[in-house]
Amino acid sequence: MIRIGVTGGIGSGKTTFCKEWEKRGAFVVFADDVAKELMVSDEQLIQQIKDTFGDEAYLHDGSLNREYLAEEAFAKNRVEELNALVHPVLWKHIDELALIKEREGIEAFVYEAALLLKKGRPKNVDRVVLLLADEQQRIKRVVYRDGAKEEQVKDRISKQNSFEELTHLADYVIRNDGSLEDLKIKASELFDRVFEEV
Repeated sequence: MIRIGVTGGIGSGKTTFCKEWEKRGAFVVFADDVAKELMVSDEQLIQQIKDTFGDEAYLHDGSLNREYLAEEAFAKNRVEELNALVHPVLWKHIDELALIKEREGIEAFVYEAALLLKKGRPKNVDRVVLLLADEQQRIKRVVYRDGAKEEQVKDRISKQNSFEELTHLADYVIRNDGSLEDLKIKASELFDRVFEEV
């Protein structure tokens, strides 16, 4: 089984790219979705978040108090603290899941995460795909997709790394400045190429 990390900034096309690979038989894990799930299901992580950010981080029904946590983490510049709690649990879970999928005979295990290259190239992926797109394109896509205001999207982009500076850490760089159809074609072509090279 080959493990592939897919990364890029908000609005760069990561989800569309991964969905195309899913159609080709890859097993795709979306880091954000898994992290959100672990934050309400992993007892140890829940306790660590409460210890760090206060019991108010959770509502009475056990669900995440998203508004409060977003305020604490983003508005007060404590995102790194939150990531330091969530990421080790997330990686452990991903590694365990990858082993299960390998035993099931899955040939491509894809891990999609915006923060994949934050601390350099992770050792537990065989290949890295980096998606890049013009900033104006990205803003337009996210405004359309999320119904967000342009200023909000610009603010989110400003808080992310410059992905243009991470190309040396990637095996494949996909420029996504065209149409949705163009990206789907590029995704399918790269899928073939990766498996020809393995």
